[in-house]
Amino acid sequence: MILIHACCAPCVSPILDVLSDYHVFWYNPNIQPYREYRRRLDTLKKLRDERGFKLIIDNEYNLQEWLEKATMLNRKSDVLRCRYCYADRLDRTARYARDHGYDSFTTSLLYSPYQKHEIVREIGNNIAKKYGITFYYMDFRDLYPRGDEIAKRYGLYRQGYCGCIFSEFDRYGVMRDEGKD
Repeated sequence: MILIHACCAPCVSPILDVLSDYHVFWYNPNIQPYREYRRRLDTLKKLRDERGFKLIIDNEYNLQEWLEKATMLNRKSDVLRCRYCYADRLDRTARYARDHGYDSFTTSLLYSPYQKHEIVREIGNNIAKKYGITFYYMDFRDLYPRGDEIAKRYGLYRQGYCGCIFSEFDRYGVMRDEGKD
């Protein structure tokens, strides 16, 4: 049995077609603002209702703590900020997987061509060693067009940025600066 960390419904949906014997795990304190967090979680619940998979929800959302750490790291480098974010979510997923008898864990972060793929892989492998559980690595990026199809079929909300306010600004601040509001 594999535990799949889901960052959002559109990213995890095509992975569910490739893997079998899985449960889906939600832990994403990086998603801001809170209304966005709720919208993404509600969309994942909608996908669960359509597809019938088990969804485990860890609703811990310590915004202040997350922002303090991410802001400090972001001042140095956005890569450090992203490393922290990946590690936080994968650590929580791996710990849950180990504590609840799963054989392995993976993440829908491996689906997006916009994520720092090799860093996700490195962190997943390191955390797997820490908890004595297998990190199931697969490059899911070739499924990216399929995620769009599934999102359209089920009417799933598809967000335009990774999750944190820094990534939102990276995406939409650049568009604003280019006159693409």
